[in-house]
Amino acid sequence: MNITLRQLTYLRALGQARSFSRAAEIVHVSQPALSVQIRELEEQVGQPLVERRPRDVRLTRAGRRVLETAERVAGELRDLQSEARRGLGQVNLGVIPTIAPYLLPASLAGLRAQGGLRLREATTESLLAEIAEGRLDAAIIATPAPELFETPLFEDRFLLAGTPDQLTMVRGLSPQAIDPDQLLLLDEGHCLADQALALCGLTRAAQRIDLGASSLTTLCALAGQAMGLTLVPEIASLQETRAFPTLALSRFDEEPARTVRLVRAREVSDAEAWFDPLAHVLQKAGKGLVAQARRRF
Repeated sequence: MNITLRQLTYLRALGQARSFSRAAEIVHVSQPALSVQIRELEEQVGQPLVERRPRDVRLTRAGRRVLETAERVAGELRDLQSEARRGLGQVNLGVIPTIAPYLLPASLAGLRAQGGLRLREATTESLLAEIAEGRLDAAIIATPAPELFETPLFEDRFLLAGTPDQLTMVRGLSPQAIDPDQLLLLDEGHCLADQALALCGLTRAAQRIDLGASSLTTLCALAGQAMGLTLVPEIASLQETRAFPTLALSRFDEEPARTVRLVRAREVSDAEAWFDPLAHVLQKAGKGLVAQARRRF
């Protein structure tokens, strides 16, 4: 039996998470399956790679040396996959769901001019994992990813959404003053939900309306029917208010915001040929949407 790429991938996840259960989640397998692959890798190397402690997992000196090799192999594999795709003129781009329906239509003409593009919509966690695995070339996200190279695209401020009567009662409030009983959020796993909770100084336990909603459009539909209040990014404001005429928006006195950014792996040999032009197209479209929102609301 030879050392496999799967085993090296699992070791990388274990080195990152320092927990068998968390590492298994990262690579989307069961914990026993991951443990078996690590044991087989240790047998191939001929010495322990992991110190198994009650509440922690650490790599041995041999484990760290193998991990260095695994990182190098992963980087070379990403380059190979990227070069193969770009040989066909294709870029694999991921986008989070609270950005995709708004930014992509606005940038479609420019994206087509860039050549072949394959889009994937998923949560931030999934997109980052796929970049690490080489399945995505880049992703548009709204939270920091220190392990990746990033280009900020634009600032996207949050507005408060509800019916006109609801907004009249809360006008001028800070996000922290929103009643938890009135706050509508996306399901767990969406970074917009986490950002909204942080801005409002709340936790999931404090939020009393648990919808499990998977789209911002669903929240806007409910907020437009006086079911509660929600936070809407500027880039979504024009589209959602057109879709729901009873939905009104109001700005906070001190406006919270998120930074939308384009990210990729740090070591990509041909990044200048496609990453910078892609960032320029997305930046132009995003800033245009934000400018329209600020003129309207």
